[in-house]
Amino acid sequence: MAHAEQKIKNLLRLAAQQGASDLHLTVARFPTFRIDGKLVSMEQDNILTPEDTREMCDVILTEEKKKIFLKEGQVDFSYNFEDKIRFRVNAFFQQGYVSAAFRLISKEIKTLEELNMPEILYDFTKISQGLILFVGPTGQGKSTTLAALINQINHTQEKHIITIEDPIEYVYQQDRCIIEQREVYQDSISFPLALKAVFREDANVILLGEMRDLDTISTALTAAETGHLILATLHTNDSAQTIDRITDVFPSHQQNQVRSQLANVLLAVVSQRLLPRVDGGRVPAVEVMIKNHAIENLIRENKPYQIDNVIETSLEQGMMTMDKSLSGLVKQGIISLETAKIYAKDSNNFETLVRY
Repeated sequence: MAHAEQKIKNLLRLAAQQGASDLHLTVARFPTFRIDGKLVSMEQDNILTPEDTREMCDVILTEEKKKIFLKEGQVDFSYNFEDKIRFRVNAFFQQGYVSAAFRLISKEIKTLEELNMPEILYDFTKISQGLILFVGPTGQGKSTTLAALINQINHTQEKHIITIEDPIEYVYQQDRCIIEQREVYQDSISFPLALKAVFREDANVILLGEMRDLDTISTALTAAETGHLILATLHTNDSAQTIDRITDVFPSHQQNQVRSQLANVLLAVVSQRLLPRVDGGRVPAVEVMIKNHAIENLIRENKPYQIDNVIETSLEQGMMTMDKSLSGLVKQGIISLETAKIYAKDSNNFETLVRY
């Protein structure tokens, strides 16, 4: 076990030194990092055996988490390594063997400028109530952007902030705000229950790690109506799909009412993708939808497919299409045209957009 402890420590330390976003431990494979979006095998190491992965997970699992792991076949938790680096970890069984995926979470919370995100997002921190969603596939930087906004509020306003996460990712140093971080399954048995409790906790701002079911979404909409600012994530691709996803979670007889509620409370949807930079590292490309009267009406009338047109004609209001963001990155020489075309929504007209 001492050998396993040293091995996992070395790998976690190396992950940070190499600038990896993830570490994967899988039987019959070399330990593997994800660096700048690509998997890189540590071929100077040994191929992992079933004993290796089991013993390394034993080192970092608490007794309580081990019980959940054995009972449910997987477990999520955060791991604080030497008080220097935090990891979000998912340990799981596959074909009877133990595997683990580690997501590195920087202890330093970067600003929007440092993340290369649009500064218009700072305006969201000045709003007292409503719903702001950050969307995109897993691993595209949603949590990092959310952390930048929470920290901005922390340093500039006197608010009571409650985060509800599974597991806790960024840990905030309280400044002008009271910040309380609740980990689902440790501090509360579920997302919906933790969210319902905020009505009795005098919260101003709620960070919701994920809107993952009907109960959570329904309660989040109500909270956004009743004087809370809700910042949350959803695994959708863009603004239009986000509105469809939220509506479709509800039974058909409730969907008109939900559209009306969503039209009232939704303030903005930010969709982001992390793309490889020409000079190494990754940079976000961003679609920003900020609700105006036109978008509010499209949500009520069940015409979210027309939202892209409104974003395109509302750039002066701070909105941004994904293609406009991509073309800007190409023009600045930050990403290649080939990379941008993979993510462009309208690939036929994209090269024209880059030229002008």
